[in-house]
Amino acid sequence: MNITVKEVQTSGEMKQFIFLPEKLNADRPNWVPPIYADDKRSFDSKRNPSHAYCDHIYALAYDGGKIVGRVAGIINKRFNQLSNSHNARFGYIDAIDSPEVTEALITFVEKWAKAKGMNKLIGPMGFTEEDPEGFIIEGFNEVVTLASFQNRESMPKYMDKLGFTKEVDYVVYNVQVAEAKTELYHKMFLRKSKSNEIRLLEFSKKSQLKQYILPIFRLMNETFINLYGYSTFEEHEMQDLANRYLPAVDPRFIKAVVTPEGEVVGFIVAMPNFSKGIIKAKGRLFPFGFIHILAAMKKSTQLDLYMGAIKESYRGKGVDLLMGYALLESCSKAGLLNWDSHHELETNTQVRGEMERCGGKKYKCFRIYQRPIP
Repeated sequence: MNITVKEVQTSGEMKQFIFLPEKLNADRPNWVPPIYADDKRSFDSKRNPSHAYCDHIYALAYDGGKIVGRVAGIINKRFNQLSNSHNARFGYIDAIDSPEVTEALITFVEKWAKAKGMNKLIGPMGFTEEDPEGFIIEGFNEVVTLASFQNRESMPKYMDKLGFTKEVDYVVYNVQVAEAKTELYHKMFLRKSKSNEIRLLEFSKKSQLKQYILPIFRLMNETFINLYGYSTFEEHEMQDLANRYLPAVDPRFIKAVVTPEGEVVGFIVAMPNFSKGIIKAKGRLFPFGFIHILAAMKKSTQLDLYMGAIKESYRGKGVDLLMGYALLESCSKAGLLNWDSHHELETNTQVRGEMERCGGKKYKCFRIYQRPIP
């Protein structure tokens, strides 16, 4: 092979970069394409607010005249400042099954990062914690969610050979709704529902959510600040995230808990899995792709948890109990049989304990890798 890696510089090359995954993965059964409109927006400096504090570079790998891989290099300067680090990220990496191509892509980002004064390369990660991150190392045959990279099984071996080691691991739990809805859980829910200190909020219309969107994101900023890889969002970024995701959410699967004064002290955001719809839509929302996605959400039997948080001073006071049981009830009414817990840090023993108390079983694992830049 004669591999060369070149920076994306033209609109035509950017289009090739965006749609390359469907060419590289055409032979993989059950591969779920990204939503290309969302990727397009993420890579656009005029539309993605995180570009204001992230340096980035996009590159394509060629074998002769054939494109065989892609990668993005990212430096989240806000996170580096908060964590007092000099980290660069590699992300959105996709390639043919080749150690040579993988090494060429990683080396390209590493050289770029070194020229920027960085001393460690980590990944895969996106611009922010809300982008896909982590290579699958366990659970390759499980149902895919939007939060996940879909690397080949060979990728972790390639990373090991390149001298990368574990930075952090994320575990994912599968929770069976029928098993989690125990009589004891129900009694505890009823008892806590009578509390004068906190109150459960449930929603049936998207319009009911609007006044809580910014308070939810502010609580996320407050509680996620010490989580690995998280960089805080400013108000205009919170509004941008709301504008992106509000049209897709089903209000039945958003729960919040407030104080008597109306302060949001806990929330969960979840959606029925719609991977089958993305496959049918081939990653395109228009002209008819969104119809396939909506249909898949209605037929889905799995709920994907995307994010949740509890204000530190209200932990251990039943906030999780109210939201968790209410979400199980909504799943039962909608015919959903199980949860995907989303990525939980391996070290987050509190959340992992809650999942295990609900009968959850670990069924996926994702790893972010790291290597010092010489």
